Amino acid sequence: MLDRLRSQITLAAGTHETIAIQAPYTGTTFSTIPAGTVADLESAIQQARAALVAWSKLTFAERAHIFLRFHDLLLKRRDEALDLIQWETGKARRHAFEEILDTVTVTRYYARRAERLLRPRQRKGALPLFTRTREFRCPVGVVGLIVPWNYPLNLAVTDAVPALLAGNAVVLKPDVQTSFTALWALNLLREAGLPQDIFSIVTGDGSLLGPALGERVDYIMFTGSTRTGRLVARQAAERLIGCSLELGGKNPMIVLADADLDAAVYGAVQGCFTSSGQACISIERIYVHQSIADRFLAGFAERTRALKLGASLDYSIEMGSLTAERQLQQVEEHVRDAVDKGAVLLAGGRRRPDLGPLFYEPTILTRVTGQMRVFAEETFGPVVSVYPFSDEQEAVERANATCYGLSASIWTRDASRGARLAQQIRAGNVNVNESYAAAWGSVDAPCGGRKESGMRPRHGAEGILKFTEAQTVAVQHLMLVGTPSWMDAAVHARWMARLMKLLRRMRVLN
Repeated sequence: MLDRLRSQITLAAGTHETIAIQAPYTGTTFSTIPAGTVADLESAIQQARAALVAWSKLTFAERAHIFLRFHDLLLKRRDEALDLIQWETGKARRHAFEEILDTVTVTRYYARRAERLLRPRQRKGALPLFTRTREFRCPVGVVGLIVPWNYPLNLAVTDAVPALLAGNAVVLKPDVQTSFTALWALNLLREAGLPQDIFSIVTGDGSLLGPALGERVDYIMFTGSTRTGRLVARQAAERLIGCSLELGGKNPMIVLADADLDAAVYGAVQGCFTSSGQACISIERIYVHQSIADRFLAGFAERTRALKLGASLDYSIEMGSLTAERQLQQVEEHVRDAVDKGAVLLAGGRRRPDLGPLFYEPTILTRVTGQMRVFAEETFGPVVSVYPFSDEQEAVERANATCYGLSASIWTRDASRGARLAQQIRAGNVNVNESYAAAWGSVDAPCGGRKESGMRPRHGAEGILKFTEAQTVAVQHLMLVGTPSWMDAAVHARWMARLMKLLRRMRVLN
């Protein structure tokens, strides 16, 4: 299968170097990918521009049919995708399956809603009765996608789908570690009927291909670190093209005194350790009301210690491996720094080489202070710090005391109270009595970050409108908006002032 997928990579003529890919479960090389060049990227973008001509002639219904067929094929062939995701990322199969669910949900949503979201809209004209004004949404052209390694199927597809349905072409630069999952998805899209060059992939070094992609496309969508996101935004600003970013997070969870403790403990385990904590929306800080803190910590620590870790291509494992050695080193550095400065380990805190080279136990820390790296830096691993609080306002202030604003979670038996509190959290997504899936899975609503967690969300109307440009077409009838040639300018000004007053009284224009 890997040889067939490798053939889907867009390459220029000539001999190419390759990059070895290691399996996180074993640490051994399981395949190689071509180290694409700027020439490969240029070729892919030129082919994409050429493909736009035929793609633009398809109706929304014809495009939607392709993606609905992909939806069905993905569900049918999900085990192939799950095997690839696990081999490339090391995550547990149950967490890999979340990628399948989200990908088909987003694909189905845009296939069914794209035409409605992008249809021409009647707008109020300059002069009532005399001006007919319509707004059109036009594709931007070629969209460049740069996606990370942690959700290789989901992030490769769910931004490409709305971009393509809006009439654009897409060139994708996947992370080196997880290129085969993206290639598998592209292969399946082509099997579903997607034209050959309208969506292509170039694999290789991100420091080379990322800037080159930003120099050539008409819009750039980046998911990854805040540091790199700033570089992408700067490049887009210099070229005056659009960009959207989903970046880092230091996501909080607030457990109020009236919370269902069993549900909150289960939610904390899911929110902190899904995909081994390697998700932008993972919970890394938990604030628990002091009246229930001891009971919450006892239950949370017990459930965390009982998690089943391992490498298995079935659903028996509750947490898998980290993906890369650099990520494991960061996790170890954060935990070591915290413990050396006085933090207390309630669970985890060590490697598990008996399970594989990149396994690390799910870890709970208390007594974390601002002098510790784990306090404010994104760990991006199975590590969470737990803090007591005395009142709601304190919890809100501490939850907001971060440069990030991606996701948050609130637990209470009073859903109305939770919803009111959620509006005080400066994050793009806030879940009440859920860790992350409720907001993330509500694909009709925008999903994105505030502050240093990103700009221009995915999902919902914004998730497809951002890949278009607005065009206003105004058709004037009977009389000009400006001064007619036969009328004195002063007379025209007096009549127009009277008309404006009349329209104000009639509330015709707001």
